[in-house]
Amino acid sequence: MIITDSRIDAGKAFDWGKTSKEYAKYRDIYPDEFYKKIVDRGLCIDGQQVLDLGTGTGVLPRNMYKYGAKWIGTDISPEQIEQARMLADAANMNIEFQAVSTEDIDLPDETFDVITACQCFWYFDHEKVMPKLAKLLKPDGRLLVLYMAWLPSEDKIAGASEELVLKYSPKWSGAGETRHPIWIPDVTYEYFEMEEHEEYDLKIPFTKESWHGRMQACRGVGASLSDEELGKWDKEHRNLMDRIAPERFEVKHYAALAVLRKRE
Repeated sequence: MIITDSRIDAGKAFDWGKTSKEYAKYRDIYPDEFYKKIVDRGLCIDGQQVLDLGTGTGVLPRNMYKYGAKWIGTDISPEQIEQARMLADAANMNIEFQAVSTEDIDLPDETFDVITACQCFWYFDHEKVMPKLAKLLKPDGRLLVLYMAWLPSEDKIAGASEELVLKYSPKWSGAGETRHPIWIPDVTYEYFEMEEHEEYDLKIPFTKESWHGRMQACRGVGASLSDEELGKWDKEHRNLMDRIAPERFEVKHYAALAVLRKRE
């Protein structure tokens, strides 16, 4: 599904379906600490019903399946959902996936104990979505917003790779990340109150191949470049990795979470 949004990449079109296979292979990179911080807060655990928005290839529900919650994952991209189903089926996980935009979700009110949104919250039409999410949550339910990004100003490899993305996608708005709390639009507070937030550093291990795949599976590359541009980027990024990166290395990231409680 082709998406254009003036708030993102200055309106440049992108389609996650173009890079779903790479996404499935290379973007399941959150470390155990990322998930432990969720479980330690009593979220997404046994006895709870959880809705994962923008689930992509089902990274969050698949990795948290062992903690016992019942999951539904939704995503606007049918190709992403296809990959999610394949990966869950291969692991014998009973997870329901739906190819639907968050704005168009049609599920019963007060169904979920937790709603999660990982790496996707900024894509939503918040005026439409926030009242819908509040209705979907049970009384005292939680909205959990999650994020992780490399730090280009503090990590040589990340910084060099990001510069190359900007060469091909100069208006890519995913560049230049620094540590900060997750942005929560004002309309959210009509329906939720902030319970807590946390930001913390992580070092994520990669090989040259897995980092190359991770970069290809970003919006500014695989989801938006033409085949010709992608071929040129691929060659140039591989050459860059051969010059500056060892076979195995870590990339400095920061992660963030925000827990919001449904208002009474």
